This record gives sequence, structure tokens and C-alpha cells, in this order.
Amino acid sequence: MAQVLEFKLPDLGEGLTEAEIVRWLVGVGDVVAIDQPVVEVETAKAMVEVPCPYGGVVTARYGEEGTELPVGAPLLTVAVGGTGAPEELAEAAPGAAPTAGEGAAESAVSSEYSGNVLVGYGTAGPAARRRRVRHESHAVAKAPEPAAPAAQAPAAPVASAPAASAQVAGSGTGHEGPVPVISPLVRKLARDRGLDLREVRGSGPEGLILRADVELALAALDRPASAPAPAPARAAAPAASSAVVAPVGERVPLRGVRGAVADKLSRSRTEIPDATCWVDADATELMAARTAMNAAGGPKISLLALLARICVHALARFPELNSTVDTATREIVRLPDVHLGFAAQTPRGLVVPVVKDAGTRTAESLTAEFARLTEAARESALTPADLTGGTFTLNNYGVFGVDGSTPIINHPEAAMLGVGRIIPKPWVHQGELAVRQVVQLSFTFDHRVCDGGTAGGFLRYVADCVEQPAVLLRTL
Repeated sequence: MAQVLEFKLPDLGEGLTEAEIVRWLVGVGDVVAIDQPVVEVETAKAMVEVPCPYGGVVTARYGEEGTELPVGAPLLTVAVGGTGAPEELAEAAPGAAPTAGEGAAESAVSSEYSGNVLVGYGTAGPAARRRRVRHESHAVAKAPEPAAPAAQAPAAPVASAPAASAQVAGSGTGHEGPVPVISPLVRKLARDRGLDLREVRGSGPEGLILRADVELALAALDRPASAPAPAPARAAAPAASSAVVAPVGERVPLRGVRGAVADKLSRSRTEIPDATCWVDADATELMAARTAMNAAGGPKISLLALLARICVHALARFPELNSTVDTATREIVRLPDVHLGFAAQTPRGLVVPVVKDAGTRTAESLTAEFARLTEAARESALTPADLTGGTFTLNNYGVFGVDGSTPIINHPEAAMLGVGRIIPKPWVHQGELAVRQVVQLSFTFDHRVCDGGTAGGFLRYVADCVEQPAVLLRTL
């Protein structure tokens, strides 16, 4: 007899607490192999395919494409065991209970279970744990779209207002124990608006409080202040009243990569007292040096790699800028290694891949790594490890055809160098007016880690290296 096992959204690492379903790779009734990818999800840091550790027939899916699920929420159920024939497995109802003995059940589960370990899915768990999973799948499969209320709630905030109001103010709807909240973004949203999460009833699995629950509760609290008592107007002309309240324009949810960027940039602006300085530099000699290096044969060297090498040398002279601020201990933490982030524009938004140990790499190695990460970014194939751990960011916005910018620091780093386009301009060279290749460099820094003298010294050293790269060629 086949058993129905429930596969939940696993912990994807890097502290991620939720993910959005982008695309289902299997449907109900499909036969899946062990470790076969079953769904493509987008986290705040990357898009990943999630493999299922069970082999069998899919009996239910939980959540439509575009639905945001917390870690631990059900993804799908799979009928496993029996003879392994697809016909027999497909006949297993979601609520079917095993009839074989406990030993046979353990054997069936083991034979249809992956040897690889997802976080939260061990391969050698005790029998009691596996029995509990079967029981949960039996209960959940009777209503196979638990995420639907959370996904549908924001679509009709006016109609849901009484329910949201009851969640906040109604007696007996609060939490006496620990508040069931996973997402730190949900906690921050409630904290910023002064909402007590103990008075909010969650619509997620096992009462988990989702972002939609908090938004509904906040809407219910704000409504009396924004519309005191327009009862007569509503009674006289309900259609006109609805037209006034109805939202105008397209609404784009801030979630996935776009939401992560918004949260990080907002935090940077809130926490970091940044300042920006800039300078124009004659890049003619740097461009000529790159042309000569590439003409000598061997792998081509990118301009970004040469700028990265210049940044690494500058950070060695001004280590204050390769640091972060520990606000809890009120300490500046100077970091020993340079992990260089660079801004990359992708069809799904801006990402900042990180070149690890940039200080130990040659120009050729940097060129290859920049190319690899850029291609992975375009294909949405970056891993969370590719997007974390940066200590300094190089932002080449010249590719967009602009000269200057005041970039926002990539929190929790302390500085960012921006590079504009390199174009021919009139320039005084060796006492005479000439047409030279000129670039504007802008440098944004955390004023807590250093003063203007240090920041200016860093930027001036970078500009000098751009104008006279011969001093660095021995180490490139």
C-alpha cells in the first residue's frame, strides 16, 4: 500500500525565511524521481530549483505561482511505497493511511527517500518523526490550498476590514505564548507601525503570522482615522464613494529581488550617515595599457578587472574603508580580506554578486570571475553564497551612459566606488589643451568609519592610478 508523505519548503540557508513560487515543474499525477526538482522559487537573494527527497506520484500541490510561502509550509504531497508502479501509486488518496506493519512502512519510506539531506530533511530520522509526517500529510491534504487565504487577502482590503479589525481588537484572538512569526520583515513592519503582534491572528500554517495579516490589521487600525463617519454619503451615492476610495494606478508588490533591494537600500539610508566626493580623471593611459596587455596574447583583461585591482591596492593603503560598523558594541570592525561586490543589472532587477578574495587574484582571474558571475546573474543562477559576504562594492554605472552618481552604500559595508562612462573630453595635458579619455569617479563612504581626509585620500589614490597605471602593472 502506498504512503502519502508531505514535502515542506525547506530551509534554503543564509537566514532566508520565505520564498515565492515562480514556476511549478510538476503537476498533480506526475511521477517524480528522488531528488528531482519540483518547483522553482525566488528568495530574497536568488532563484533556485527545489528538489523533492521523495520518489513517487504527486497527489497535491500547495500554493499557486506568485504565492509567497514561509519556510516549513507544505509544498506538495507524494504517494510513495507499494510496488512502485505508477498506476498503484496514483490510486493513493491524499488521506490514505498505511496498512502495512511498521517495519514494512519504514522499508518503503527508506526505499523512496533521497540519500541527500536538505536542511530539515534528514535521512536517518527516528520512526516517530516519520509517523508524525504521515499524520500531518493526512490532515493537510484534505484542504490542499492553505496558502490561498494569505495570497487572496490583499486583493480585497475593504471587504476584509471587519475581519482584520476583529483580529486586532476582538477578545480571545491574541497569543498567550510566543508570537508565531518567522519573517523578520513582518516583525519590522509591525514594529515600525506600533502594532502589537500578540493581538494579530495568523492565517499561515499553525497560526503563523504572514505579511498579509499584518497589512490587514494595520489597514483596520488606520481606517477610522482616514474615514471618520462618511455613512450618509455612502448611503446616498455608494458608487461615487467607491470611486473615491478605489486605488488609482498599477500596484507592483515589493517582493522577491525587488523587495530585498528595497529593504536593504532603505536600511542603508536609515542607518549609515553617508557622504560622497568625486573627481574627474584622465583614463587615457589606463585604456592604452589595457589595449597593450590584450594585444600581447593570452586571456583578455577587462577594464572592470583593472579597476578592481586599483581598488584592492587603495584599500591596502586605507584599511579603514574595508570595514563594517557593529552598532551593538559600537565598534568599527576592520576586515582582513577584500571580498569585492559589483553591481549587475539583470532582467529581474539589480543584484550585487561578490568576488571572494579579490585581493589575492590577478587581473586575469578577476576578469574570469566577473564574467562567470555576470552570466549567472543574467540566467538567475546565482546562489546565496554568490550574493553575500561582500566588504566593498565597485559600481560601474558608466555602462548606462551616465557620467556621475551618488550611490547608496551596500549595507553593512562602509564604502562604494562609482565609475562613470569614459568619453573624449577637452583636457589640459602636459600644459596643452588636448582631447583625452576622461572618467568621473564618485566615492560614497560611511562617515562613522573615517573623515573626509581619509575618503579623499582613497579617491585621489584611485584617480592617480587611473591616470598613471604603470606603477601597478607589475602586480596585475
